[in-house]
Amino acid sequence: MKEWKKFLYIVAIFLGCFYMPVESLRFVPLENNFLTGFTNAIFEALALVKWYAREHVVLCLVPAFFIAGAISVFISQASVIKYFGAKANKFLSYSVASVSGTILAVCSCTVLPLFSGIYKRGAGLGPAIAFLYSGPAINVLAIILTARILGWKLGLARAIGAVIFSVVIGLLMHFIFLREERARHANGDFDAGEIKETRSLEKTVLYFASMVAFLVFANWGKPLEGDHGIWVLVYQYKWWIAGFSLISLLVMIFKWFRKNELKEWISATWGFALQILPLLLGGVLVSGFLLGRVGHEGIIPSRFVEMLVGGNSLRANFFSSIVAAFMYFATLTEVPILQGLIGSGMGNGPALALLLAGPALSLPNMLVIRGIIGTKKTAVYVALVIVMATMSGMIFGFLIK
Repeated sequence: MKEWKKFLYIVAIFLGCFYMPVESLRFVPLENNFLTGFTNAIFEALALVKWYAREHVVLCLVPAFFIAGAISVFISQASVIKYFGAKANKFLSYSVASVSGTILAVCSCTVLPLFSGIYKRGAGLGPAIAFLYSGPAINVLAIILTARILGWKLGLARAIGAVIFSVVIGLLMHFIFLREERARHANGDFDAGEIKETRSLEKTVLYFASMVAFLVFANWGKPLEGDHGIWVLVYQYKWWIAGFSLISLLVMIFKWFRKNELKEWISATWGFALQILPLLLGGVLVSGFLLGRVGHEGIIPSRFVEMLVGGNSLRANFFSSIVAAFMYFATLTEVPILQGLIGSGMGNGPALALLLAGPALSLPNMLVIRGIIGTKKTAVYVALVIVMATMSGMIFGFLIK
């Protein structure tokens, strides 16, 4: 199939999701409770897809695809290998990867194109996984919101836990798959060689900074009622900042890039979109069917979740980690969800477990990761996040009564 036809199909599917009249699909309650729950879960799946298309594709995923394409084309493989490769300075690579979320402020799905970009350019599995986890988990806006709404103890525990998690999980993935990683770098086309850049470092930094700035400020969350300070100020001028970033980017493209480079960039961006979008769509549908949207129920009743995450038992923490890992959390939405669960009796430990497992993972996220690093590595990564979130929740619940 020609590329333009694929593009038209994707645009048509996106517009169909964007304008889907889900409100008119509200099903009539049936006498059979199971059928009623099943049809309601179908509605929730479609409603979540529509919400996702409206809130996260244009301003989140599309910019992320362009950034990922730029990484694969304009960041030399030698540079990636120098800072994130298997033989790179471990302290430097893990330090940079573990705090990337404070800059990016992305969700578990938006980070995927960026992760795929650096991994395919030769980044070691450990630093790449640390980057994958930290992107959504160490969202500085979400951590501030957590501390403000749920208390400074939970906010601080989330910040510390997320940084430690990214490094520990990255290192564990590195050592677990050390033999495979050595074979990958030995047999793969990863040659650090001499770093030759067509543009100065300053120009490259400005180019990427403009794209990241647009991604961050275009998605800057609405402040809570009664908020003051920098958060409100940035929100008031977010479109001015995002617009300035976009105009700056266009000027740089016009002045600094050749036509053939731009074609490569578009081609790489399109490749990431083709690989990731179908898996995300399927994952969001399944996630909505099983767990529903915020404040709504899927096939699994929310009362079951609330009943199972009270106290600080191993079961409660483990269950909280499992549910959080598979449920989709958009950036910042985990805080109001958790606020409602805590109000229904959720313990401190399971609350932290949810914060450490939820934003970094989701069913759509897992499906895409599997396509990038394979089933075995994905399963181990997910298991490590769930186990560490469970242990951290138990420790926190024991310390904070």
